[in-house]
Amino acid sequence: MGRKTQIVIVIAVAVLLLGAVGAYAYDSSQKDQIAEGVTIGGVDVGGLDAAEAEKAVSKQLVAPLRNSLRVGYDGESWELPGDQLKVRADVSAAVDEALAASSDGGLPGRLVRYVSGGDVDEQIAAPVTYSEPAINRFVRRLAGEVAVEAQDATVEANGAELVVVPADHGRKLRDNLLTKQLKAAVLNADADHTIAARTNSVKPEVVGSEVAAEYPTYLTLDRSAYTLRFWKNLKLAKTYTVAVGQVGLETPEGLYAIQDKQENPTWNVPESDWAGSLAGQSIPPGPSNPLKARWMGIYEGAGIHGTEETSSLGSAASHGCVRMAVPDVEELYDLVDVGTPIYIG
Repeated sequence: MGRKTQIVIVIAVAVLLLGAVGAYAYDSSQKDQIAEGVTIGGVDVGGLDAAEAEKAVSKQLVAPLRNSLRVGYDGESWELPGDQLKVRADVSAAVDEALAASSDGGLPGRLVRYVSGGDVDEQIAAPVTYSEPAINRFVRRLAGEVAVEAQDATVEANGAELVVVPADHGRKLRDNLLTKQLKAAVLNADADHTIAARTNSVKPEVVGSEVAAEYPTYLTLDRSAYTLRFWKNLKLAKTYTVAVGQVGLETPEGLYAIQDKQENPTWNVPESDWAGSLAGQSIPPGPSNPLKARWMGIYEGAGIHGTEETSSLGSAASHGCVRMAVPDVEELYDLVDVGTPIYIG
């Protein structure tokens, strides 16, 4: 081999070595740079280093999702602040994945890409997370504030009459639907972040036509008129003239119920001043017992009973009880059960 040939070979080898060193050096300089064509969560990060890519993804992907959510219903609104949603994405891990994808293909492949201006078609996901418990708590709170209990039809009484109060439908938040809508809105920067809540109607258990079955019997006492009324299926069936409590010992006002029933009752004398020496005693049926024929207890020693003092009927004469003529109390006794409501007005 001639000297000139040797020189040419040496020069060629040197050029190749220099080219290889240069190529290696250039490739090394690109190791912290993401290749063109790479996206993270739809954000183009080609040509960016790690810090630049994290900043870009945080700004374009995550920050727009940190919105407050609002829910409106019937003229009211509620807000779930964005900071409570704790929207996050593991941007750092996604950037590491982007850098790894940029180095795929080995040195020869990367050199070809550098020279040709090619790119890496790589779409890297960056899953966004948020606080589902925060949404669940928010929905539960709204459910409680929006809900209205259905009102059963019922009866309002005064001393003289019964009035049927109509039923009213309630409402219940469609909480599962709202939860789904909120979760979708949190992950969509372009979504409407004010959501109109929806509700379902809640039917009452008892409607107006069924009230009578709920109150087959009812009593009302008009103390000022000394009149006890018996209602059957909410219709006036019988009226009785009675005596009521005297001044200072009035028959108690309000809604009560028949608590107990006795035939030929024993009189358990209350510990009251008006009872004198009889206070605390139990008087068996007989001439000394003022409770004649029947007893229907109402409240704390007050009740309905028969009396032989028929001259007191139509007046305020008793010590708190409701006095009736014996035939009347015997009749009423058979018409009402324990639990029958009595309104005293």
